[in-house]
Amino acid sequence: MTSPTTPTASARSRRRPAWAGRNYSLLTAAAVVTNLGSQGALVAAAFAVLETGGDGGDVGLVAAARTLPLVLFLLIGGAVADRLPRHRVMVAANALNCLSQAAFAALVLTGDPRLWQMLLLAALGGTGQAFFGPAAEGMLMSSVSGEQAGRAFAVFRMAMQGAALGGAAVGGAMVAVVGPGWVLAADAAAFAVAGALRAFLDVGHIPPRAPGGGLLADLREGWWEFSGRAWLWAVVVQFSIANAVVAAADAVYGPLVARDHLGGAGPWGLALGAFGAGTVAGAVLMTRWKPRRLLLAGTLCVFPLALPSAALAFPVPIGVLYVVMFVAGATVEVFGVSWMTALHQEIPEDKLSRVSAYDWFGSVALVPLATAAAGPAEEAFGRTAALWGCAGLVVLVTAAALCVPDVRNLRRRTTPVARGGTEHASADTERPVGGLG
Repeated sequence: MTSPTTPTASARSRRRPAWAGRNYSLLTAAAVVTNLGSQGALVAAAFAVLETGGDGGDVGLVAAARTLPLVLFLLIGGAVADRLPRHRVMVAANALNCLSQAAFAALVLTGDPRLWQMLLLAALGGTGQAFFGPAAEGMLMSSVSGEQAGRAFAVFRMAMQGAALGGAAVGGAMVAVVGPGWVLAADAAAFAVAGALRAFLDVGHIPPRAPGGGLLADLREGWWEFSGRAWLWAVVVQFSIANAVVAAADAVYGPLVARDHLGGAGPWGLALGAFGAGTVAGAVLMTRWKPRRLLLAGTLCVFPLALPSAALAFPVPIGVLYVVMFVAGATVEVFGVSWMTALHQEIPEDKLSRVSAYDWFGSVALVPLATAAAGPAEEAFGRTAALWGCAGLVVLVTAAALCVPDVRNLRRRTTPVARGGTEHASADTERPVGGLG
């Protein structure tokens, strides 16, 4: 018999909002743990390369090595995640990330790591992420329903970005105090804990897929879903360029500017933390604000993403950089929540991971090229010109996305597309929710 002083599962569930079920809670907790470790590890990896005598080109190569397998395996990862139980795919990917980061940490702590070793381990981490990302996105979207989906995504992202804020700030400080190796070791431990949490996810609510074609058929079906929606491919093309230049600025030029002008790893970690604080603020806003034209509001809020590159180009004083990073984080989070809500309401559940894979693929496809080219671009044009180029490209591609009518006109609905369907429900059935519409 349950003790009168011991809360039952039913009582605990009553203390949570109706949309925060068991799977949602587990996914949120695991994302918090993962982001605490991974954000600090990004700073640690860059400074591990620099401490071994590497230059900006070497930092870019390691960043590219992490992203290249992500590009190569994402589509396969999406098809696998729609075919196998998604939580098993997520746990296996977390295990690979844990082992690769543990090996990276051991190399840095015990000796003089070679560039090829860091490239290999970064590539293994990217491979894990290629299988994890589509499975995680599909699992999260299938864990919420109804008109509160947007709020659920905002709270999830608020928790995730809050952890990223703490991870980046603490990670940067730890790199400065104890060195990058221990930060990488903490990231490996975080992957282990997150994988254990995700092992308890329940996929019983997801209907089994009917037997059908093989992997290529799954990929074709996902492509038809993706290419048939102008708003979807237009925004993915936009972010294929925007993400690439922002990655080059953050992964390569940012640490170099910090080393030369801002005081090193600690201030740069705090700058990344300010971006994280902005994303938390943006997520808090989106728990209340429900713009009727989802993608119009979100895309307009992408323009400030150009500000950090411009600030590094000067470079501005570190206090000004913190403000710029905060603003960019807050506005881009408005896009992030709007984008997840649009995918949730428009894409059938049984195709979520495959469509997410095409989304991720387009969004990161150019990142390896951009990060690898960052060093040569700096030598050819100078760091300042390269950073201004990054800022200009963000503005240009965002303006181009707004020229697509479906991006401007996609409206919020309260019910997602049915399983297996591709039709769009009429926006006339939605309840007015305010915003830019």
